[in-house]
Amino acid sequence: MHFLDQAKIYIRSGAGGPGAVSFRREKYIEYGGPDGGNGGRGGDVVFEAAAGLNTLIDFRYTQHFKAPRGGHGMGKNRNGAAGKELVIKVPVGTQIVSDEDRETVLADLTEAGQRVVMLEGGLGGRGNASYKTSTNRAPRQHQPGEPVQEMWVWLRLKLLADVGLVGTPNAGKSTFINKLSNTKAKVGDYAFTTLRPQLGVVHHKNREFVLADIPGLIEGAADGAGIGDRFLGHIERCRVLVHLIDISSADPVEAMQIVEEELEAYGGGLEEKPRLVALNKIDLVDDELAADYARELLKAGAHEVFPISGATGKGISKLLDAVIEYLPAATVTERPEGEQEEAGEKPWSPI
Repeated sequence: MHFLDQAKIYIRSGAGGPGAVSFRREKYIEYGGPDGGNGGRGGDVVFEAAAGLNTLIDFRYTQHFKAPRGGHGMGKNRNGAAGKELVIKVPVGTQIVSDEDRETVLADLTEAGQRVVMLEGGLGGRGNASYKTSTNRAPRQHQPGEPVQEMWVWLRLKLLADVGLVGTPNAGKSTFINKLSNTKAKVGDYAFTTLRPQLGVVHHKNREFVLADIPGLIEGAADGAGIGDRFLGHIERCRVLVHLIDISSADPVEAMQIVEEELEAYGGGLEEKPRLVALNKIDLVDDELAADYARELLKAGAHEVFPISGATGKGISKLLDAVIEYLPAATVTERPEGEQEEAGEKPWSPI
């Protein structure tokens, strides 16, 4: 499945149905009079966060969403049918952003099943029967029904994860997340192997949490260098960041400082999040050199350094112990061994 984290769509609520102008005329019935019914209410446009979705790719092919209008009022005091609400299902973590400035957040769907009415359908118009009075016995006025509401909005997906994984290209992030989860992230001996965010569920000591891996950051990413910083939004909701540093790089201290500067330049609260520094690929060097680099990183500002090997798994358990300390019990779920989630068989549609 292709990953898409931004999409522009057009939404329109349903118009209210017009009221009817009608008079009762039946054979052998002495008294007639107005009997025009009211129009039906138009359909609302509703966004709903659906569990199990992690991309907006469907909105690349379906971009216009229009709720049905209300039915016309009719004679014999029959009211028009109300338009059915249009429910647009989006991944959990989706923000609905105004198209005018692309900054104003209209809604933020952070929980599965959360619903928000973005556009309300128009009210139906009154029929002439509702205008009848003792002095106006044969009214002919009616209402046409309220018009539609319409707008363009941007959908912006920010993945929900407990832990974010950052680092420069080739720091070993893909190998690390593949080691801990069933994620099949691409691994290669070249820069920017990861081109889109990856999510993995990590199990550790009968507990689990979601780990998010984003493409590597290079100097100037905030200004668009490399892949840029557009994917940093996916770790804004994380509670802790794991900063992976390649011990075989030319200068691990400089690599740490580059990523720290790019996080600060991006903002969004990332510079204030707790970070765990992991010195990766220690299987390529001896223990003495790894200890020297760890001391240099501590002097450069790292709070604690965890020497690990994403390939062999050495030191990872201690790192995960530290990660869990930052996660409250509400976000760490205990699940019996062997329990499997059942996948829905019905194909998904955005409406």
